[in-house]
Amino acid sequence: MSITMDTYYQKRYNFFKWRCEQSTMNKVVLALGMALITGILAQIVIPLPWTPVPLTAQTFAVLISGVILGRYWGGLSQILYVGIGIAGVPWFAEMTGGFETLFCASGGYLIGFILTALFLGYFTDKYIRSRSFISMLGLISLANFTLIYIPGLIGLAAWMYLVQGSMPDLWTLLALGFLPFLIGDTFKIIGAASLAKAATPKKAFNQEVDVNEARNWKLF
Repeated sequence: MSITMDTYYQKRYNFFKWRCEQSTMNKVVLALGMALITGILAQIVIPLPWTPVPLTAQTFAVLISGVILGRYWGGLSQILYVGIGIAGVPWFAEMTGGFETLFCASGGYLIGFILTALFLGYFTDKYIRSRSFISMLGLISLANFTLIYIPGLIGLAAWMYLVQGSMPDLWTLLALGFLPFLIGDTFKIIGAASLAKAATPKKAFNQEVDVNEARNWKLF
């Protein structure tokens, strides 16, 4: 069992070291790949008849992008996702795209995706203790419910003002843009925290690892 676990820890360490050592061009390619994954998951849609904001799976890709690729390249993956989408590629939810998407009911959430990837990538890269399941669960929950939903709800309120000519009250706003997604978000947060725990190294795992090198990579 110890040999199996050592192999697992070694691969986990090697993956993080590998992604840190990649050339800038390769990191851009990795970021583009994560953007593509986000676009694919965005097509898993459950329309909700009482709200203009659909339930999608893309948030899961957003939550893991910073963990897998780190602060800058996880953030870049969501910048690419949003930028390519508003340039016209129809890979937002329900095969939509174009600049006008930023001003639709769910446009504000797209801005939150970028902030979330940057935030989670920063903590994953910088703080070893953030990589435990409980820490990740807290960080991912915080990012999901503040960095995604605050700009998302602001964008939804602005859209409703343009469409209806009046600002919605807080309860209406929450009923349309927050409360319907709590159950789905809970599953995505738990899944993302579990993946983060499994994929991120926590400490030096055998004597063959150079201690100074591991500290430089912040992999303890």
